[in-house]
Amino acid sequence: MSKQEKIVSMFNDIAGTYDITNRVLSMGIDKTWRNKACRLAFDFYGKNEIEKIVDVACGTGDMIDYWIKIAKDNRIKLDNIVGVDPSVGMMDVAKKKLPEVQFIEAGAASMPLEDSIADIISISYGIRNVVQRQEAFFEFARVLKQNGLVVICEFTKNEKKNPIDYITDFYINKILPTIGGLISKNKEAYTYLPNSIDEFLTTENLCKELKIAGLEPIYAKAFSMNISTLIIARKI
Repeated sequence: MSKQEKIVSMFNDIAGTYDITNRVLSMGIDKTWRNKACRLAFDFYGKNEIEKIVDVACGTGDMIDYWIKIAKDNRIKLDNIVGVDPSVGMMDVAKKKLPEVQFIEAGAASMPLEDSIADIISISYGIRNVVQRQEAFFEFARVLKQNGLVVICEFTKNEKKNPIDYITDFYINKILPTIGGLISKNKEAYTYLPNSIDEFLTTENLCKELKIAGLEPIYAKAFSMNISTLIIARKI
């Protein structure tokens, strides 16, 4: 089994408890992060009608729910939204929550979508789990319309500069795996999370990879004691 297949299998195993575990571990703050990402993206895009949003590594559909709600709040006409994920288990949960949405089983680096059809592509806390990350960015550029946006929410690797950074690190590496393991009955999955952050890129290097694919970062900021980073890039 390849590394990517192992990651997908792990998400299939924890799909049933994924939402409740996320809410507990983030203390609900992840809702604020997603809300901010959607609102800023709509502001940057500046259109009242959006033909298609593609949410990659959509998981249980959390981000899709925010796109739909915030488009409605801002009176933006959203014609179509599609969820893409290689984990059937996660999408089964999403389909129950969002029966009106189309979901496609596929990886980020190879999506069965036409060229230049998406206004926005989002990936929330998922790019870290994509083994072929640079290939995925090229795929995003292919599927995006000219001037379309990529919206990335992620736990990026950050230097520890002050005491708060060490407190955050202790929570992610010690507390999170224990609580996540108790709720999901799969401690291995929630041990993978901090390890995957440690092995991941800095925000600066992630932006470099986006630029290689023709996606120009226009916004990059860390939130909540540098736990979560939001990057928005435009297809040039």
